[in-house]
Amino acid sequence: MTKAELVNELSIATGYDKKTITLILEGAMDCIKNHLADDEGIYLRGFGTFILKKRAAKTARDINKKSTVFVPAHRVVNFKPSKELADKVR
Repeated sequence: MTKAELVNELSIATGYDKKTITLILEGAMDCIKNHLADDEGIYLRGFGTFILKKRAAKTARDINKKSTVFVPAHRVVNFKPSKELADKVR
């Protein structure tokens, strides 16, 4: 599903116009991005949790060039679905 399809589906379900739904969806995504950038978790009851995990620095292999590459420590976004969401998907 694309963002446009999600906006269309939400517009039909709620009765609001697509422009309003797009603004709300963009605002929610910006809010999630900003809080994750500030190292804060996002907890959506009944849906899941977005948290940041730290990855340690390591050396990796570049199989195309047959050499080793240093990968610095970094953070990655992790999503853990709620039990309700996991059960529904199963």
